[in-house]
Amino acid sequence: MPDGKLRPLISIITPSYNQAAYLEATIRSVLEQDYSNIEYMVIDGGANDGSRDIIKRYAEHLAYWVSEADEGQADAINKGFARASGKYVAWLNSDDVYRPGAVSRAVEMLEADHELGLVYGQLDSIDAQGKVFNTITYQNYDLLDMLAFRIIGQPSVFMRRTVLDEAGSLDLGYKYLLDHHLWIRMAQQSKMTYVPEVWAAARHHESAKNVAQAAGFGAEAYRILEWAQGNPELASLIEQNQRKVRAGAYRLDARYLLDGGEFSQSMRAYWQAFSQQPGYALQHWKRILYALAGVFGIAHWLDRLR
Repeated sequence: MPDGKLRPLISIITPSYNQAAYLEATIRSVLEQDYSNIEYMVIDGGANDGSRDIIKRYAEHLAYWVSEADEGQADAINKGFARASGKYVAWLNSDDVYRPGAVSRAVEMLEADHELGLVYGQLDSIDAQGKVFNTITYQNYDLLDMLAFRIIGQPSVFMRRTVLDEAGSLDLGYKYLLDHHLWIRMAQQSKMTYVPEVWAAARHHESAKNVAQAAGFGAEAYRILEWAQGNPELASLIEQNQRKVRAGAYRLDARYLLDGGEFSQSMRAYWQAFSQQPGYALQHWKRILYALAGVFGIAHWLDRLR
């Protein structure tokens, strides 16, 4: 990459609310990147857990920060989007972290192909103490894959600002799959590509949405499917691939229900996915076994399959 003064500006936004236990690690993971031209903003929702004091310690390194009541995560991120002036944009939640060099590589990929609207890398799964327990790999996905709910780890995503503007900001009506709803709209506008490198880590802990509110993800998947069917371009693609798309929605629901410990409900959702497209459902065969074990109260025997 060229000298820092010549590097294109990238705007990174951290939405936060009562995440003092993890916020500093998130901030440091951005500030310690080897990419010098970062416009970094922290948008706090008026936390009362000491987060404000943490933000103040790093204020001189931030382009902007605020701590005030908002309408939730999507609203906080949209506030950042509205202030962002970078050629590229991303957001990093206040319990996640970037891996060293992630920003440089993402910008390098976007600069190399001006038709790219979105790039994404691999994602580590870490526990509350930051220990890696899984690394999620992906493939090159397209619009149909997005409609079939191939989920991309949001912390590993970097976007071209012009394409984001064409797609529009986050929809405040979504709380769980707000990112996926955006990816679908961006995939309508331009291509996306996968880089097989670990760019970020998503933290799993008891208060995280994917654990504490797992059932909400499936409910929003079905809402997104209903929304997409009202869009002529998307409706046509869904009509041609109904079984794959519906299998994807059911499989996503099953996955998050399993994460929430709802074994019986997870098995029902997996069965619905299987009835639509068996091969697609069986890509989760380890999770299916784990869910089945949970129904019989022996899930602890198969913890490694989860």
